[in-house]
Order: sequence, then structure tokens, then C-alpha cells
Amino acid sequence: MDTASIVLHISNMTAHEPIPDYALYGETGAFPDLLHAETVQDRASLHDWRIAPHRHEGLSQVFVLVRGGGRITVDGHEHALALPELIFMPRRVVHGFTFAQGTVGHVITLPDRAFPEVFGPASALAPRLKLWCAASAPRSSRMLADAIAREHRGRAPFRDPMLRGLVMSLLSEVARAARPADAPAKRSRAAAHMDRFDRLIRAHLRDRWRVSDYADAVGLTPQQLNRICRGETGRAAAAHVEAQLFQEARRHLAYTRMTVADVGYRLGFDDPAYFSRAFRRHTGQTPSEYREGVDPS
Repeated sequence: MDTASIVLHISNMTAHEPIPDYALYGETGAFPDLLHAETVQDRASLHDWRIAPHRHEGLSQVFVLVRGGGRITVDGHEHALALPELIFMPRRVVHGFTFAQGTVGHVITLPDRAFPEVFGPASALAPRLKLWCAASAPRSSRMLADAIAREHRGRAPFRDPMLRGLVMSLLSEVARAARPADAPAKRSRAAAHMDRFDRLIRAHLRDRWRVSDYADAVGLTPQQLNRICRGETGRAAAAHVEAQLFQEARRHLAYTRMTVADVGYRLGFDDPAYFSRAFRRHTGQTPSEYREGVDPS
């Protein structure tokens, strides 16, 4: 295969051939950049606007389709495009398109390993990005896709950090669109419970409540609270409380002149040394190192 240019290697395979498993740079070539961005028309017009069913190993894709139409086939099931549409396709999911001629949009391809902050086990987004989804594309997602395409084409300073930030924002839009398809009333109850949980966390951070205490106050069992919290945030209730606790610690360290010990006391840690160890375990830095990083002076 020619590796002089980026090629998606999408072909119109017959139904009797194995499902193609494509990479951007050939069967074994390394991914050539942090991500790849191109327009639908650049790729689909080369194949008579039909992209035969295929899949990608280790690559996820976001399609932001603006004008035109057509159909997508995912694991043998067809879905009519209702543009503007935001589509997320995880790795290894078999998909193909038949586009109306002249369809306009972006295709953004992401190597999962290059974005641990999105696809890694510690990411709050990852649980929402395991299944494919299609939803109406809000204007913000179209603007983000435009910005990613512009940044990808250029070579401005800090290009990769800028692309990472834009990708995080776009995939946050995807994660919102990928909410579990519960009945609206059920979603509303879960959201209301989560709002109540968050308010209680803010009110009782320094009291070091257990998950069972929060569950009692919300009117749920700990198991129910865990299930709702995982559905809304992608993490268990205890991990959510801990994340809020150390986010508050970071705020105090960054925006006040309180001593490290006083920050710990304020958040319910009686032992400053234990607070420092817990902060380092959660953030990878001691409180003093974190403060120096946000305020070099």
C-alpha cells in the first residue's frame, strides 16, 4: 500500500468477502498524527458516495454531518440520516454509509491510545463511548468540528494541546448525546437524585459522610445511589465524592492563601500529613507542588 499520503483504504467489498479492518496508514503502519480530520466529500466522492461496511482496530470516529442525507449501516442495521447529525463510532464496530451526492460534513478519526483522557479507564467519558450513537448535531458540535479541521490543517504553536482540548469538548457533546435511552420520567428522577446528591456533597464535604449517609439523605439505598451515579457520571458514588473533595482542595490551594494544613482541616482531614498523602494519591502531586504549579511566583 502507498504510505506517501493518508489513506482510509475504504473500498466497495462484496458481501462474500471478510469485513475489512482498516487503519489510516495501511494494515500495520503507525498512525501518522495525533488525529485525522477530513471532509465527507473528500472521501466519499472517490467511491461514488458509498462507503462499504468496514471497521477500525484501535480507532474511534466522530462524524459531524451538516447537509445532505443518506443512510448508515451499523452491524447490519440501517439508520436513516437526519441532518444535521452527530454520529460516534467506537473501534471495532462494523459500519458503512450510502451518502446522498454532495453531502457535507466532517470525519474525525481518533486513535484510542492517544487519548487516555477520553478513552482510558480513569475517564468519566469512557463509559458513554462504548456504543455507537447518533443524535441531532447541536451548533456547538459543528463549530468544534470546524475548529478541529482548521487546527489539524495548520501547524500553529501548541497545536496538539489545542486539538486535545477541542476533542475533549466534542466528545463531551457525544457523551451527552449517548445518555441511556430511558423513559424521560426515569431520566428526570435520576437527574433530580443526582442534583440532590451534588448539593449534599457540597454541604457536607468537611463532614466526611459515607456513601450510606448520602444515600439516606437522598432517600435511596447505597446500591441505587451507585447505579444512578454511574449512569450520570460514569463513576461510583464514593469516587464521585472523592473527586469533588479534591476538586475543592485544588480550588483552595489555587485561589486562597490558606496553609496546606488549613485546607486539609477545612475539608475534614484532622492530620495534615494524611491529607497530603491522600491529595498526592488522587492528583499525583503534593499540595505544595500543586500550588507551586498554578502560582510559580
